[in-house]
Amino acid sequence: MRVETLEWLADEEKVCLVAQTKLPGKLEYIVTDNYLVMCDAIRRLEVRGAPAIGCAGAYGVVIGALSIDDTDFKQFSAELRRIMDELRATRPTAVNLFWAIDRMEKVFNEQSDIKAAQQALIKEAVEIHREDAEMCRRIGKNGAALLSDGMTVLTHCNAGSLATGGMGTALAPIYTAQDQGKNIKVFADETRPLLQGARLTSWELQQNGVEVTLICDNMAAVVMRKGWIDAVIVGSDRIACNGDVANKIGTFTVALLAKQFGVPFYVAAPTSTVDTSLASGDLIPIEERADEEVAGFNGIRTAPDGISTYNPAFDVTPNELVAAIITEQGVHKPPFDFSYLTQ
Repeated sequence: MRVETLEWLADEEKVCLVAQTKLPGKLEYIVTDNYLVMCDAIRRLEVRGAPAIGCAGAYGVVIGALSIDDTDFKQFSAELRRIMDELRATRPTAVNLFWAIDRMEKVFNEQSDIKAAQQALIKEAVEIHREDAEMCRRIGKNGAALLSDGMTVLTHCNAGSLATGGMGTALAPIYTAQDQGKNIKVFADETRPLLQGARLTSWELQQNGVEVTLICDNMAAVVMRKGWIDAVIVGSDRIACNGDVANKIGTFTVALLAKQFGVPFYVAAPTSTVDTSLASGDLIPIEERADEEVAGFNGIRTAPDGISTYNPAFDVTPNELVAAIITEQGVHKPPFDFSYLTQ
């Protein structure tokens, strides 16, 4: 059962989202036609994963446009641009969010009538979602060629169907290999501080019949040293032109371990995740989140009151640690140069 993390309900002109903070205990949905609810869902990680955030941002623009009462196109335009800026401000690292909203804005700039603009925005958001699903399928096909029957893959955070508009990025090669009849096993890092690996990846893989073993983040070195891991596959929230990769905090550590133990470290992401304006990962903005996420979990405090915390949501893995970047276009190997995407 591959759960769709978001869906456009055309008849109701609403967006349906999986409430991911409730998983794995409950599979609940958020159904909304309010762009502020969408902004809140992105901030609170009800919807997360770079491709899914991009789709959510596009649908946020749609429901924002449909909610504007102004009949004057100039006033409508000003209000919609404010809504777009509000959606852009929800999370700073995942470039797909900005890519998708910029694409929606480009379509809007071609319009001069409110009704026509609303319909054009709906069409574009649905197309962004459709394209993401297709990109995931292609990533799965390209990545599955790297996996042989009987291999075991380590993954970090969640980059499956819950994180995209399709079957996933990092998990897509695993699902595709499984569909091809290959027996692939997975070790999933729990991914502190919000446990996306424990709550989401292990649940998603279990739902889809993939044999998965959950481990704490600090156990990755042990399982690699034992020779239990044949490959690492992770997703990405932003990739620089030189192949430096921003992903969930802890990914850099996994990449260093993979290098130490001779395990290939793969990154799976659509080319929309490549930020062609950045020459290297040093320029990628890193989101810092609330102290409470480190000091406890799910409302239960585990650290002393008043303790200082440091909580970056992402880290950057330098390109020299990356064996290949799997996109919908193919398997890219070092040296990486994605500057051609600007052409």
